[in-house]
Formats: sequence, C-alpha cells, structure tokens
Amino acid sequence: MRIPPRFAGIGALGALASALLIAGPVLTSSASAAPESPVAHASVARSAVERSVMSAAAVGEICSSQLPSQAHDTLDLIEAGGPYPYPQDGTVFQNREGILPDQSTGYYHEYTVKTPGSPDRGARRIVTGDAGQEDYYTADHYRSFDRVEFGC
Repeated sequence: MRIPPRFAGIGALGALASALLIAGPVLTSSASAAPESPVAHASVARSAVERSVMSAAAVGEICSSQLPSQAHDTLDLIEAGGPYPYPQDGTVFQNREGILPDQSTGYYHEYTVKTPGSPDRGARRIVTGDAGQEDYYTADHYRSFDRVEFGC
C-alpha cells in the first residue's frame, strides 16, 4: 500500500490513518504476511461500528415505576428464583441482535413478561445480566431495550 505524502512523515500512525481512510490493510514489517482484501476490512470495520451505534441508540433507560405490572411480577419471580410460567424462562439470551452490551455467552438470561390478551408469550421480556440489578426490558421482542433503573 502506498502511503499518501501527507501521512508519510508520521510513521506507523500515518500508515494506520491512511489505511483507515482508504479502508485497506495496515502493513506491518513482516513481508511474509498475506495481503488481505480491503473490502473485507471495510465490511468488518463497518459492521462493528454499525453495531456499536445501533447498541447505543437502542438501549435506553426506564424507571421501574414505569414498567407494566406484569414486568414487576416477572422481576419478583426472578428475585425468588421461580417457578416460572414458561419453560423458556431463565434460558440463555444470545443477544444475536447485538443491541445489549457485548458479553460472553451465558451472561444474559431471558424471562417472559405476560401480555394480557395475547394467545402466546407475547413480545415483552425481561433480560437479566450476571451483574447485580442489571435488568433490561423489551416490549418489542428484542428490537430495543431499556435498562431498568430502580433508584428513580
């Protein structure tokens, strides 16, 4: 990769900046490294940035007093350790949407929040994290989350 003249005088930082600007690989001193596709670098970087922006935009906050009463029932069941009304309750939440902060598999668990009048589990859930009092509420089946704030 050829470094544009404006970056040539600043060494490795210039190479990195140049690579990021043209979405190409950063060259190292190792001549044996196989060249990588600039398109692959751009798509990986873009998807990570997009996930980060999506995550920041999709996780809000909700005061526990604003939750529906059924969410409080679910939180009470979680605190008591069950029993839960659905066999899926307490299972690992995979965070496939990438909206919640990245954590290792098994960190998050999901629980149903009953929806009055719904013939099935409905779209509402509480997702808990392993950290104490890390609870998230979704009313739209994982398209967005609000972190539950208990001190408001």
